[in-house]
Amino acid sequence: MTEEPLLDPAVQADPFGYYDQLRTHHPVRRMPGTGFYVLTRYEDLRAILRDPDTYSNTLDLEELSGEQARKLGALFQQRLAEKGWPHVPTLHQSDPPEHTRYRRLLNKVFSPTRVRQMVPDVQRICDQLIDAFSEAESAEFVQEFAFPLPGIVISEQLGLAASEIGTFRRWADAMLAPAQGLLTDEDATLKYADIEAEAQHYLAEIFQARKTNPTSDLISALVAASEEEERQGERPLSMPELQNLLQQLITGGYITTADAITSAMWLLTQNPEQTQLLKADPSMIKTFAEESLRMLAPVQGLFRKATRDIELHGVNIPAGAVLHVRYGAANRDPGAFTDPDTFDVTREHVMRHMSFGQGPHACVGAPLARQELVTAFERLLARLDDLRLDPDQEVERNPGLLFYSFKTLPIRFAPARP
Repeated sequence: MTEEPLLDPAVQADPFGYYDQLRTHHPVRRMPGTGFYVLTRYEDLRAILRDPDTYSNTLDLEELSGEQARKLGALFQQRLAEKGWPHVPTLHQSDPPEHTRYRRLLNKVFSPTRVRQMVPDVQRICDQLIDAFSEAESAEFVQEFAFPLPGIVISEQLGLAASEIGTFRRWADAMLAPAQGLLTDEDATLKYADIEAEAQHYLAEIFQARKTNPTSDLISALVAASEEEERQGERPLSMPELQNLLQQLITGGYITTADAITSAMWLLTQNPEQTQLLKADPSMIKTFAEESLRMLAPVQGLFRKATRDIELHGVNIPAGAVLHVRYGAANRDPGAFTDPDTFDVTREHVMRHMSFGQGPHACVGAPLARQELVTAFERLLARLDDLRLDPDQEVERNPGLLFYSFKTLPIRFAPARP
């Protein structure tokens, strides 16, 4: 094991026992080697996430890295500015009042009405994906369903055909490269920056087209919301701001949604009695979706920066210190949830979970992610019976500090009887 357990791949694969130790004995713990202050109790996170004056979101992930990572990050930004448009702080790396305008715009894009209008398309995509593997009575769930579903949903919203999912994933992977530590050398850095610039030029053309010929997609909604703000006296969004908002929608609405869908399927394979409850009463699928998010949060933790000296649980945290708020630990806090390590699709008050954050920076795309998760399992459970892991294949996890993610999830099933 490494000096810091949270950096150990074995702990990342199953961190929940370690979370118990931290919550009980070290609710505020300074990580060796990084200097981050790790927080794991539900009420502490709730207070921190709702107080952006004291706990700022303006820090850059590159601040948390070593000199080499900062150097390659600067090269990435330089190349992006030369080939496309530079990253600017919008939703991430900003606090109210600057953050408030961007949030207001995106709330209009992800309105409940708009998400409901997308349901028939999500159902259609789910059934097309299931059609492709249902006769085989087995599937590698990550690559054959969990990743394609949100990828195709967003691709179609960007004007890409479902057949262009490979292009979309290439763009999304490049956009996520800095956060996922893929800028390993100068060649890789320039490659990923060039791919993101390619995506930016495509999006710029779509922005312009939607101004003159709006459709029902998310970009049209963003353009319309921006124009409405201008009519009310706000300055127009710059192209770098538009690009950054779309970059966050693409990356936030893709990888983590796919991870949530995969984790939910894994939980069903481990809890067949819960699957039978859902089969008997599909109206419980919404609660199941929230419970799976609580049990295995796709984003296990993010960061905040202290704006002043503070003291928590007897630990002095100086101004400028980085706090690592661990959502996955708060979701298993027995002070917030009864019997928190038990997967229970009938759980009451489950929507109190932290998996989408809380406060002003709560995930703006949560309504769409929730709908995709619910619709996915409405269709999967209607069409597949006897869900189980494939005993002849390995389940593989992707290690990482921030994300709970599966690399492979091979499953078997029987086609549902009419």
